[in-house]
Amino acid sequence: MSEARSEEWKSSVPEAVWRRLQEDGAGVGAPFTPPPGSDAAVGRTMFDLPNSEDNAIVVLLPQERLQELPSQALVRIRSADKRSYLGIVVAGPFAEPDGLRGDTPLVVATNLQGTQFLPRYHGRVHVAILGEEMGDTLVPPRFRPLPNSMVEVLSQDETAGVLQAGGEVRLGLAVGHEHVVVGVPADKKSVLPRHTAFLGTTGSGKSTSVAGFIAQAQAADFAVILLDVEGEYTHLHQPTAHPGMRTVLQGRGLRAGGVPNTRIHHLVGRETANLKHPDVSPFCIRFSDLSPHAVAALLDFSEPQQDRFLRAYQFAQGLLRELGWFPRRGPHAATDEQEALAYDEFDTGYPGMRLSLLLDVVKAFVHVAGKEGGECEFFTHELRARSKELTGRIAALKPDSAVSWRTLYSKLWRLHRLKVFDHPKVDGLDAVTLTEPGRVSIIDLSDSDSPQLSNLTIASLLRNVQRAQEARYETAIGAGDPPPRTLVIIEEAHEFLSAERVERMPVLFEQVERIAKRGRKRWLGLCFVTQLPQHLPPQLLGLVNNFVLHKITDPNVVHRLQRTIPGIDESLWKRLPGLAPGQAIVSLASMARPLLVSMDPAPCALRMVD
Repeated sequence: MSEARSEEWKSSVPEAVWRRLQEDGAGVGAPFTPPPGSDAAVGRTMFDLPNSEDNAIVVLLPQERLQELPSQALVRIRSADKRSYLGIVVAGPFAEPDGLRGDTPLVVATNLQGTQFLPRYHGRVHVAILGEEMGDTLVPPRFRPLPNSMVEVLSQDETAGVLQAGGEVRLGLAVGHEHVVVGVPADKKSVLPRHTAFLGTTGSGKSTSVAGFIAQAQAADFAVILLDVEGEYTHLHQPTAHPGMRTVLQGRGLRAGGVPNTRIHHLVGRETANLKHPDVSPFCIRFSDLSPHAVAALLDFSEPQQDRFLRAYQFAQGLLRELGWFPRRGPHAATDEQEALAYDEFDTGYPGMRLSLLLDVVKAFVHVAGKEGGECEFFTHELRARSKELTGRIAALKPDSAVSWRTLYSKLWRLHRLKVFDHPKVDGLDAVTLTEPGRVSIIDLSDSDSPQLSNLTIASLLRNVQRAQEARYETAIGAGDPPPRTLVIIEEAHEFLSAERVERMPVLFEQVERIAKRGRKRWLGLCFVTQLPQHLPPQLLGLVNNFVLHKITDPNVVHRLQRTIPGIDESLWKRLPGLAPGQAIVSLASMARPLLVSMDPAPCALRMVD
């Protein structure tokens, strides 16, 4: 031991104890020397107390080394029984006076009066045991470290290796560490394709984290499809001008910069939140992309309305065949017939189905059920000449309850007059283009007028993206190429998949569940973002394996998440309501344990960041 270190160690031992050690050393013929390995030890384990917990232990450390064990520091405990354990600091360090209580009147009074009396003190930290070291392997602990066992701090490299927190899609820095980067592995099928959730209250830094996540994913050659219901991310192609973010980025060795290869898509007849973006494209919704059951769920049909809607939908299918719209006549007939046989009404809409045609059919049912006189007037030109014939066929079906049919017609008419379905001059979203590697597609729904329209857009998009991704995946695997990777990020996810809607119309969740399960095998990852996680159904959270939790203050929500997300220890849950903006608890399938992370600022611009 160096002379300076020896003096430091000696000064930490009370004089009476030191004198007794010298006397004992003289009695056995040799001076006292500290045990081997004491130089590396920052502290020692304490005796257990009545409130001690399994897999947790208290470590005491001298005053001079108090700052060497910050929160989330990893330690190696060399137990006196020759076993070696790894642990992580979950509470502390706390400073406590030697031989006195911190609230002793003497200590309190002298502090208040400003008297220069500061007793010697020591540090106390609480360590959660991660496992027992057996060679290079970490196994579940079989015993507890014994009292007075030496505790060492792991190096930054060792810490990063144990936490397994690294990845190409960088998120931020682990709190308590200068250089431990937390990121998501871009090439592990067991991580992002198993789906992600960003949860947190307004102002907690959630949008900034999502923007940084998008920038990193694009750099890792993911195709990113962002369903932006507020237009928040329509400026991602520009570097951030926020002075605070630029300062933090510079301090972390990162640069501000816009996200390349972005395109904004907006509904036809609506505007984007960023008219100055260099690449803006309108799109319409193809009604045939929507499962009739999903439409019924998203438009909140009552059970009688849903029954009538499905009857009209089935009748419209027959008209499509009669009109030669689908299956088409001529060279496409055989292929169309096969597609019609494979049609699954719980998964997608009937090929060739148009909202205007369906509206005409419902109007005919209203005409017959309401016993209205004269001929029924249709929107569809091809049906006008067959008005009497069609109303006669519908009359044979004996439709009842004209009021219910009129309510159904009213709901579909409100949808039709938005003029975003089956537009004659504007195409729908091309899922093949959206899934191109390195492309960021922002679906700007900020001017969509209603959550229902946004939700219908999302529902129509998800199934098409799944098909396009599956085709790309199979082609790449067949050619021996690396599989393409796609992320679909759904902002304000609680508006699309609320617990109330899923409970009433489970077919909507079943559709998303099928996409989620198939996506795991074909590199299609879903990412749900919300400030109201209490509105998400438990089934949805059950699909998610990666969580980024920003500040959440509602104790009921925190308690619910505790039951859903495994592996986060109690000390982190207690911190969740008080997290500062930009801090988050990150739990990834690739990490050895969840961590409190200082998230990186977004290098790109957001529309509404203060």
